[in-house]
Amino acid sequence: MKILEVLSTIFETTAFPEFTLGNLVMIGIALLLLYIAVDRDVEPILLVPIAFGIILGNIPVSKTGIVSEGSFLYYIKKGLELGIYPPLVFLGVGALTDFSFMMSSPITIFLGAAAQMGIFFTFLVAKFLGFSLKQAASIAIIGGADGPTAIFTTATLAPELVAPVAISAYSYIALIPVLQPIASKLLTSKEERAIRMSPPRHVTRFERLMFPIVVTILSAVFVPKSLVLVGPLMLGNFLREVGTVKRLVEAAGRYILDTATILLMLSVGVKAQADTFLTTESLKIFFLGATAFFVSLSSGILFAKLMNLFLKEKINPLIGVAGVSAVPNAARVAQRLAHEVDHQNFILMHAMGPNVAGVIGSAVVAGVFMTFLS
Repeated sequence: MKILEVLSTIFETTAFPEFTLGNLVMIGIALLLLYIAVDRDVEPILLVPIAFGIILGNIPVSKTGIVSEGSFLYYIKKGLELGIYPPLVFLGVGALTDFSFMMSSPITIFLGAAAQMGIFFTFLVAKFLGFSLKQAASIAIIGGADGPTAIFTTATLAPELVAPVAISAYSYIALIPVLQPIASKLLTSKEERAIRMSPPRHVTRFERLMFPIVVTILSAVFVPKSLVLVGPLMLGNFLREVGTVKRLVEAAGRYILDTATILLMLSVGVKAQADTFLTTESLKIFFLGATAFFVSLSSGILFAKLMNLFLKEKINPLIGVAGVSAVPNAARVAQRLAHEVDHQNFILMHAMGPNVAGVIGSAVVAGVFMTFLS
């Protein structure tokens, strides 16, 4: 009898009695994400820490105390809640990104802007479905295909939605190789995908140096709230273009970016606890995220086709779909689709123009939302 009492006492000290069906479902989702990331090699840098965070967050916290005040993950999560990690990610992205493709063909800026239409469309749909203005804006930003921007906007406007919005955003970003070809082939003909474009012009060093400075000033003046993301992005890019601070470029583009990414993804995963994630609201967010993503992909293509009605030198509509912010995956997929039709057609550099324009565009749209709603 005493043995049974001892065993019962030991059992009660474990996490088993606290497990719910929801916890098991979330751990199952985490294992699925790990399988996709590891076995299928789909965005492992993002999905592995998110999935591991989901596992940590769904082992009953009343037993582990892993997110209790004063614990390790409590302070890690603070970086997400205080909006520290996304700007650091933008700093690293700026250090790795070449904006000269966009500068060589400024017309691609309009394609990057057109690809943000999914954000505004989804904002209206989300509001119609009963979400508040702040929640609708946070969900809609998924259409920008920019995970850090989506997380930062949501953490500012609707922190209760951070986990479903972030996981939805990164899930669809990971599915770009699947979703982008569907939208592209649905809305373009083989002849359009085979359009060849002239090589981009050479961009001078002076232009490269002035670009981040000008963009920083303009964004600060016209959309001040966007500066928290655009500023670090442009700082990273300026460090890249200076040419004499290679150690800083390496630090920003490698060590800071990788560290911030791990901590950001881990924080998002930990927040995806069963009681807050497995809700009807979360299912709506996934549906709306898919809507935002597909509308953004489609609007970039359709606007490129509209531009061709007025341009003497036609542009390949595939570069329009790269206007979403997933750098450089969207541009690579556009190149692959063009290559399938014509093995001698190279549009990667052209596609990078709207691709990097989309990064700036989604950050500016987020700034607009935060200006009027925060």
